[in-house]
Amino acid sequence: MKPNEKPANLILRNGRVIDPAQGLDAVATVVIENGKVVEVGPNIEIGAQRRGEFEQIDAGGKWVVPGLIDMHVHLREPGEEYKETIASGTRAAVAGGFTAVACMPNTRPVNDCAAVTQFILKKAAEEGACRVFPVGAISKGLEGRNLCELGELRASGVVAVSDDGRPVESSMLMRRALEYAKTFGLLVISHCEDLGLSSGGLMNEGRVSTRLGLRGIPRAAEEVMAARDILLAELTGARLHLAHISSAGSVALIREAKKRGLQVTAETAPHYFTLDEELLSTFNPVYKVNPPVRTREDMEAIKAGLADGTLDAIASDHAPHSAVEKDLEFEYAANGMIGLESSLPLILRLVRQSILSPLDAIAKVSQNPARILSIPFGTLAKGAAADLTVIDPEATYTIDARKFESKSRNCPFDGMEAQGRAVMTFIDGRVVFTAPD
Repeated sequence: MKPNEKPANLILRNGRVIDPAQGLDAVATVVIENGKVVEVGPNIEIGAQRRGEFEQIDAGGKWVVPGLIDMHVHLREPGEEYKETIASGTRAAVAGGFTAVACMPNTRPVNDCAAVTQFILKKAAEEGACRVFPVGAISKGLEGRNLCELGELRASGVVAVSDDGRPVESSMLMRRALEYAKTFGLLVISHCEDLGLSSGGLMNEGRVSTRLGLRGIPRAAEEVMAARDILLAELTGARLHLAHISSAGSVALIREAKKRGLQVTAETAPHYFTLDEELLSTFNPVYKVNPPVRTREDMEAIKAGLADGTLDAIASDHAPHSAVEKDLEFEYAANGMIGLESSLPLILRLVRQSILSPLDAIAKVSQNPARILSIPFGTLAKGAAADLTVIDPEATYTIDARKFESKSRNCPFDGMEAQGRAVMTFIDGRVVFTAPD
């Protein structure tokens, strides 16, 4: 809540309230007082003497869900503000229905010390449209040589550590990171990539890369590192989260790790269950991402991993780039896609395909990210902060990247016919986004 703002009092009626943390999926009324959820239930009435204190909203026909959480975004500030800023990135977040984001440390300078973390938090408090949770670096400068001062990062406000954008190549450094992170109650987020296998690769290695004459990145580049880090998590007893999972083999490794009772969680991104390698036949650099989009078989494995709970969360891996880096020959274009403003309809597609129930789909972007990051959000339980997203699951529209709040336009879903969108986003019961008519 911004300084000098009064807490909100609000009543949302007739919405389909979906709160996975409470196992709730029913038409209900949500009562918010002083920015907190005070009651959720059917046909709640407020005494006549107090009715005037509450704003009333009819959410009939809409879903009312805990504020969505994207646990993997790149806000680019400090250092690359021409691509994105904390202000523009968080505006994009609330437009997509997200009330909280976790931002990765590969800024310039890298978020590897308290000063950068505190800068991000200060900027977010002053200019941010949603909650921002910084992720600190594992190694100084993301160079993979020297461990950061994890205790200092924890004290300064990071919720996890990662060298995202690059893997931690040294197994010993990763072991030490897991051990120290466990001591400080920090989550370690792994970017699973064996650079020896992926170096110079431009897309998934296989039949299509051979036909196009593009050097490939084998699935093993991800899977070898996923296997190593799972074994290190077992050795240390630490919590490990695997980012942007793209391959069937990785899903199988994570499934087995969970069967063994390891503290391993994982996420995927919408492009890994929506796009496949055939799209690269266009040589359009908007489809260039790391890890790369893979085969239809991998897509089906990702969907199966989401359905059975192997993959805990869906995160956009929002990676803004300007035309300077992206509108180039395929070989030279930067990796990455934006996703904050296009993720929700792709997630809702999984519901329409009966791959996920509404409860399970919302859990992937609310309860589960909150649990993994150990942050007190992702629920509409009594006493919780009134962070909510109102979703119209039937709304149909064309995704238009030119109208995005993000500064960047590298969206592979631009022009796609979509169904389902956030129509209102609330933080502490206050409206921070309303969709245009």
